[in-house]
Amino acid sequence: MRHAKSSWDSTAGNDFDRPLNGRGKKDAPEMARRLIQSGVAIDLLVSSPAKRAKKTALLFAGELKRNESEIVYIPELYHAHSDSFYEIIPGFTDSASSVAIFSHNPGITDFANSLTTTRIDNMPTCSIFAITIQISAWADFRDGQKQFLFFDYPKSTMEH
Repeated sequence: MRHAKSSWDSTAGNDFDRPLNGRGKKDAPEMARRLIQSGVAIDLLVSSPAKRAKKTALLFAGELKRNESEIVYIPELYHAHSDSFYEIIPGFTDSASSVAIFSHNPGITDFANSLTTTRIDNMPTCSIFAITIQISAWADFRDGQKQFLFFDYPKSTMEH
């Protein structure tokens, strides 16, 4: 998942601390509800610690009835390259069978495009690129057979 729409008007002064804007605060809970409607149950939420990704994960957690303390923040997800995801995912707890990862472009789009034969030009803000994979441990993620499930984003006309 890419973080929701952020504000460029922030006086924070640096990219890491950019907050969500009004649309982002509205889109994140809506996309979480659409994820729930899709039938995907999330066991683990993993996020970049950047303010906009963190807030997106928090809004998803609220809709998923999860506690803020359950979100795992991984600094390497801030502006991660596609390869970074393949280095991070094997460290996930094997007790989680479904994981939501909140990160940033362009790395998240590159990563999504590396997973299956399904290609997208860009992951818009608050978009979800979902796959299934048949593995018994996250350590097997890189070589596991991945199958595209769906791609959804706030302005999508996908049926829900």
